[in-house]
Amino acid sequence: MSTTISENQPPTSDEFTMQCGNFKLALGKRTYIMGILNLTPDSFYDGGKFVNPEAAIKHAEKMVEDGADIIDIGSESSRPGSNPISSEEEINRLKPVLPILCKGLNIPISVDTYKSTVAKWALDNGAAMINDISGFRFDHYMAKVTSEYNVLVVIMHTYGKPKTMQDNPHYKSLLTEIIQYLKDSINTGLEAGIGFDKFIVDPGIGFGKTIAHNLEILRELARLKELGRPILIGPSRKSFIGKILDLSAEDRLEGTAAAVAIGILNGANIVRVHDVKKMIRVAKISDAIKKVG
Repeated sequence: MSTTISENQPPTSDEFTMQCGNFKLALGKRTYIMGILNLTPDSFYDGGKFVNPEAAIKHAEKMVEDGADIIDIGSESSRPGSNPISSEEEINRLKPVLPILCKGLNIPISVDTYKSTVAKWALDNGAAMINDISGFRFDHYMAKVTSEYNVLVVIMHTYGKPKTMQDNPHYKSLLTEIIQYLKDSINTGLEAGIGFDKFIVDPGIGFGKTIAHNLEILRELARLKELGRPILIGPSRKSFIGKILDLSAEDRLEGTAAAVAIGILNGANIVRVHDVKKMIRVAKISDAIKKVG
């Protein structure tokens, strides 16, 4: 069996049945909603709202009640210009929240981290998925840890590190470069022993991208299907929406809805959002137009 993704690999079906811990994801039957839970003081939209563990747990429970399919927990902000924190601090923020949610919620819990030590701790404490914004680039042990635990992994494209990624990002051919980056990440994972069926790909909206880049990603998203893996997007309340509408993060709901709908119509299987209940409604209409489900 080949340990690399072929340049000429034929696309697989648009439907993917994936084992995620004790749960099965039937991606392609309908759009899945990943609810965002930030345990950070400095995230661009909800920073500080859920640093209190009780508030974080209640918010996660509310997202599940609203219909979230997956909860993605982040304890380090990756907004443009953010400063990194230590693995210890990241784990300390997760400790009072993650184990409780993994035991108490009847949906899979993903952890948004690029650090192998944090991923290992999270997987030891019940996480069923890892969401790595760097696609294995920032920590070369990440692929090995993910392989050892045999879990799903979201690999995302980023242009540089969060602190400097918005400093004049430049591409010769945006989608071609994103696809090659993700292909290389998949190959890194395959070489570490991760099964091809464990990957989800994310083009990294807002991560080292201009407004024009983000719009091109949404417009040309279907090109990522050549990777043969489910597609996740995260446009929720991001700055490109704010710049187009001249609105703060608090007022970007309608812009997010438009981006989510276009993303779904162009091939997204999972949308990572702050506003679960409202984006479920957007997804249902988008799925109906697309004739899935």
